[in-house]
Amino acid sequence: IAIVSKTVIPDAALVDPLPTMTMDAELTAHTGLDALTHAIEAYVSNAHSPITDLFALKAVELVQAHLVAAIARPDAIESRSGMMFASLYAGLAFSNAILGAVHAMAHSLGGFLDLPHGQCNAILLDHVAAYNFPSAPERYVDIGRLLGAAIDPDMDPDDKKRAVIAALRRLKKEAGVDQTLSDLGVRPHELAELSAKAINDPCMLTNPRQPSVEDIRNLYEAACRFRA
Repeated sequence: IAIVSKTVIPDAALVDPLPTMTMDAELTAHTGLDALTHAIEAYVSNAHSPITDLFALKAVELVQAHLVAAIARPDAIESRSGMMFASLYAGLAFSNAILGAVHAMAHSLGGFLDLPHGQCNAILLDHVAAYNFPSAPERYVDIGRLLGAAIDPDMDPDDKKRAVIAALRRLKKEAGVDQTLSDLGVRPHELAELSAKAINDPCMLTNPRQPSVEDIRNLYEAACRFRA
């Protein structure tokens, strides 16, 4: 159950990287890629604005710069600080622009099967990006470039898409996230119920491309069998 209300917004937030230095590599990777997903989904959301765009793009830049280093060296305060601000900026973006299909699908996985939220987001992210790309190509290109993809303005749209997806998968692999949903225990007979729940998730409303239940099931199936 998601609890969403203006009354639960804090008056102040303590943004301190020191407590995060005891996080292990797996938790650092999962939460870092969750922050990246927050930023990407806010940037391509159909409710984005110039202000949320600023925060979202800065968050992507910071994740690219600091996530892998934070995983490799948990006590590196500069990397931890970079990821803390990435999480903050991504939160400022998505709390106003809302999210999309990645979170809608991850919510179903977490609620129905009690799977780790950040890991589910990371596994689904590139599959949903490939599906959404035709509805927000230039926005995904912006993200791809921040993640290190070499994308020429004159490139064919399909080549741009491949470059963006490759950049996402490269970062996931560097962060040690190469599992499939099948590796987490998701079974084929569960996909119908997961898809039915995901299509009704509020986050689906701000996804740049409105999927059918069959589209969602196909994305789950791809994430079950694909290994980066």
